Amino acid sequence: MSIIDRINGDIKSAMLKGDKQRLETLRMIKAKLLEKQVEKRVDPRGMSNEDEMQVLISSAKMRKEAIEEFEKAGRKDLADKERVELSIIEEYLPKQLSTQEIEEVVTNIIRNLGATSPSDFGRVMQASMKELKGKGDGKIIQQIVRSKLSSEKDKS
Repeated sequence: MSIIDRINGDIKSAMLKGDKQRLETLRMIKAKLLEKQVEKRVDPRGMSNEDEMQVLISSAKMRKEAIEEFEKAGRKDLADKERVELSIIEEYLPKQLSTQEIEEVVTNIIRNLGATSPSDFGRVMQASMKELKGKGDGKIIQQIVRSKLSSEKDKS
């Protein structure tokens, strides 16, 4: 079942339960998915899983950034609303890996690419983001790659 089909079913369920917050969030996700379909000029059933994931990842990232900004501004009420929306979006994303699991994947990628210094950062990041797409936060992946490559340099 595609993500859009799951969302359509969950919209009906949220309507029946009267869950306004969930309904609004699901409608927002559906609208973003429909925008992506129009942008790609594909049939609703022709959109790839990767395109759907990209929309969800982007939406989750926007919520995380909004939470940070609202907390800095002292708007706990708005930050809490964004947290609820983020948790709903995350239901459709793959399970997020722990920092330790991300480190293991990055270590394997560095080994496979033969990366030995910070100058290999771009290659390692590209491979890491491809491997970990939707499974880990890009900021965390970037920090781990930097850390691992600088420690590789120290070993040399």
